[in-house]
Amino acid sequence: MNKDPNVQPRPRPQPPEKPLPGDCCDSGCVDCIFDQYSDALRAYERAVAAWELEQGGGER
Repeated sequence: MNKDPNVQPRPRPQPPEKPLPGDCCDSGCVDCIFDQYSDALRAYERAVAAWELEQGGGER
């Protein structure tokens, strides 16, 4: 696959910031900060997998 040398590769996705234990209010929220973090972590993992494919499938 020919890549344009003038095109900069996308930077590797960065993981979401993990909430601290005290960030949760412990009130049983439907959309708890830890639930939001879990969703963001899954999205990050998918983004990294896509990024790795763009970079050549992990071949180094």
